Amino acid sequence: MQQQLGLVSLVVSDYDEAIAFYVDKLGFTLTEDSYQPEQDKRWVVVTPPGSSCSLLLARAGNERQAQRVGDQTGGRVWLFLYTDDFWRDYRRFLAAGVEFAREPAEQPYGTVAVFRDLYGNLWDLVQLSRPAAG
Repeated sequence: MQQQLGLVSLVVSDYDEAIAFYVDKLGFTLTEDSYQPEQDKRWVVVTPPGSSCSLLLARAGNERQAQRVGDQTGGRVWLFLYTDDFWRDYRRFLAAGVEFAREPAEQPYGTVAVFRDLYGNLWDLVQLSRPAAG
């Protein structure tokens, strides 16, 4: 049996501001942006370079969902962005105005720093010492 994650939903306040952050600041590719008139919403997918898993930017559709924007995991690191060159991406993110919650650190598994997305969700930027299983 073989399985893999294809999409991870991220609840956002606004499609266009989320696209701007993930594409312009983090360097993701806008993979799809199509309007779905029957539901009056857009299907917006962004993908990190070289990744087989993408983010579905899902605009909050009600008050309960809106309350989760920026706090999808109760303040824990939620997503882990693996990179093949930590310092390249760290410097690029800093130059783009990405806010880091924890400075770079060497850990037994690799080099890591924690950054916030535009809504405050915490992400790890990680270069593993050994390639990730996958």
